[in-house]
Amino acid sequence: MIADPPHGRAGLHQLACSKEVGQHVSASLLDAAPAPDAVSARRFRGKNKGQRWKRGEGTELAVIRLPLDVHRLEDLPRVENLYSAMWSVKRALQRDAVDAYWAGDARRARDAKAWRAGLGLSREGMERRGYRHMEHSRHLGHHVTKALVMHQADEVWEGVSRHLFPDASSRRFGRPKPGMWWHYTRIPGRARSHTTPRKWETFRLHGTLAGHLAAYRHRDLGPAVLTPEQAAALPPGTRVLEQPRRLPAPAQPSGRVPTGEVTAKGTPKTRAATWWDHTGPLALVFTGGADSTRGDLVLPVRLPSGAGRWPRLLHFLNNPDTWHKVDLVRRRDTCAPGGWAYEAHLMVLTAGYTSPATRSRRNAAAKLARVGGIDGNVSNLSVVSLPDTFDPTDGPVVATRLEFTDDELVVLEKARRKERGRKRALDRSRRATNPDQYGPSKRQQARSERRRTAGLPARTVQVPGGARDSNKAGVPKQAYRRDDLSAGYRRNRARLAEAAATAAKDHRARRIAGRIVADHGANLTVEDCDIRTWYRLWGKALQATTPGRLITAISRECEKSGGRLLRASTFTIKLSQTCLCGESVTKTLADRVHRCTYCGLIADRDMVSAALAAHVRLTNPDDPRTASLDIVQARMTQIVFAEGLQEALSGQPQRGARPRRGRTPAAAQRPVPGQRASARQNTTDRYRPTPNETRPALMRHKAHVGTAIPVGNAPPTDGAPEQELIGRHPTTG
Repeated sequence: MIADPPHGRAGLHQLACSKEVGQHVSASLLDAAPAPDAVSARRFRGKNKGQRWKRGEGTELAVIRLPLDVHRLEDLPRVENLYSAMWSVKRALQRDAVDAYWAGDARRARDAKAWRAGLGLSREGMERRGYRHMEHSRHLGHHVTKALVMHQADEVWEGVSRHLFPDASSRRFGRPKPGMWWHYTRIPGRARSHTTPRKWETFRLHGTLAGHLAAYRHRDLGPAVLTPEQAAALPPGTRVLEQPRRLPAPAQPSGRVPTGEVTAKGTPKTRAATWWDHTGPLALVFTGGADSTRGDLVLPVRLPSGAGRWPRLLHFLNNPDTWHKVDLVRRRDTCAPGGWAYEAHLMVLTAGYTSPATRSRRNAAAKLARVGGIDGNVSNLSVVSLPDTFDPTDGPVVATRLEFTDDELVVLEKARRKERGRKRALDRSRRATNPDQYGPSKRQQARSERRRTAGLPARTVQVPGGARDSNKAGVPKQAYRRDDLSAGYRRNRARLAEAAATAAKDHRARRIAGRIVADHGANLTVEDCDIRTWYRLWGKALQATTPGRLITAISRECEKSGGRLLRASTFTIKLSQTCLCGESVTKTLADRVHRCTYCGLIADRDMVSAALAAHVRLTNPDDPRTASLDIVQARMTQIVFAEGLQEALSGQPQRGARPRRGRTPAAAQRPVPGQRASARQNTTDRYRPTPNETRPALMRHKAHVGTAIPVGNAPPTDGAPEQELIGRHPTTG
């Protein structure tokens, strides 16, 4: 374990309760982290006198995930111990930085800057503190290197600095928490040196793509395919590689290698072969800790065997000079040895791979001279676009509503049932393993009472179904982390975590974003809403649609297509409360149909908002607060497009808008004055009043998303009067 600072953690807590805690804590921690200007007995390397390498201004970065084969009995414990050691370093650094700083009340109140300097709360100070943790804890030297500790300290400092120093909006992040060992999934590596050859201090990727093809060539592959370029030209569905179930670790090259130089006597010079001379299959190599005597840790890389993936592999792996950095990442996988699947995330100094079909689609989208608006919702996404000239001869009005199809709803409901079943299985397993911590349910108590009345012997309850034993304050007498967990519980928990971390939602978001940009162009506008507020209102209903993920994917697709997704503040524009004619049409969240009594427009609420978003103008595209609605142009669009606009906005009814049999929450009526509401409506969150989205900026609980302007500087807006709702639909925004 990591050695605690002098006085220990308990002593530090006791000192924090005293008035002179600053003097005691500073005296105990100054030895562990001296001030930068203090004279230290240790000597560190001086500044590099060579020219510092900088990434080119137009050079992009991309990451490719390479699965690693970790199955050997000697490799699996080393990787697990590596994660345990790095997590302990992270925990110790966060504890020292945060706890010691806030414990010194007197010193912090007197001079916070001097107190931070005394504790060494800087990037360099955190790195040196990490070095000392590694030196004082002897076991860490067997697993980690100073380079890994340095980069872990840099990441800890990023979180600590956001907590200690306010940002431009005068806010600070919460206290960083180390979390659990199960949540520590990424070990940051150190980038290779682009000025010194053969210098890569942490995780190194050795081998070549051609060597991997030569080592694991498929038996049915034609003899004419000899290079990766030829394999990438094969039609999709062709098998290129034939890798065994357990990949053997390649051996380090041995012998002597000529250097290309000659001695004074004319004999060629040679040197000992190293991993830099390895041209075989790809493998991740880690030298181990500074005190390790077990040699290099070699983890083979498993590549996809289909020919359809080789153009992407060729883009990332065929030029080793562009390889920049490797991070070791793990994810939950119940089928893998140890319950974890390990990956090497390789950062490459090049743009991401784009298929020919994607490039052609983006080029076609860049040529579309259209402007559009997006209205994000809890259950759907509405998009309306028009020609950028607002002339009907240049194109019609195009409207699209994206929502779950019937097949997708079936798959989603099946996944939800499986998730509920796994959670119930976890609860039953915990209760069965820890029966003393739970009481019997009412049904079990009634059955015991009937057996006692009938004179039958009492029956032991194997799985109690009652509440957990707690004190008067409702706190469990035994913490959940101290419960005994069975192997089946751990396996089901890993499966639940694995299902929650699936990438299917990302694939769906990218697919939808590509279709939207291809149909409506790359110049779109969306309201800048706070998704966290949506989660507080609708909760798990957003986990299926993921509106924030969809908007992020659309923004990325617009940039790749040569356009941009602009974000307009809801403080300065009121799209849901305005008509195309310019009149104000007040609606609550339960009103899903837009009805204007002035111009007679009857259309879907979300479609009208999306059409108005296409007429938003921003003085500063980077500041959503500068958004304003061009009412004159919106009215002209309504007149010029006439029937086409009416048909586009009302031709796609919203799923679930028609009330089902009975009364739904969205169709709830206001209570009659003087009439008492039911107890359920007064106590259940489902029937609480829904806040209005059109409150003025000064009434908001936070500053606007995406801006650095404090809330107090927000311009006042004439918002509609706040109205209350007795009920709301759980799947509509």
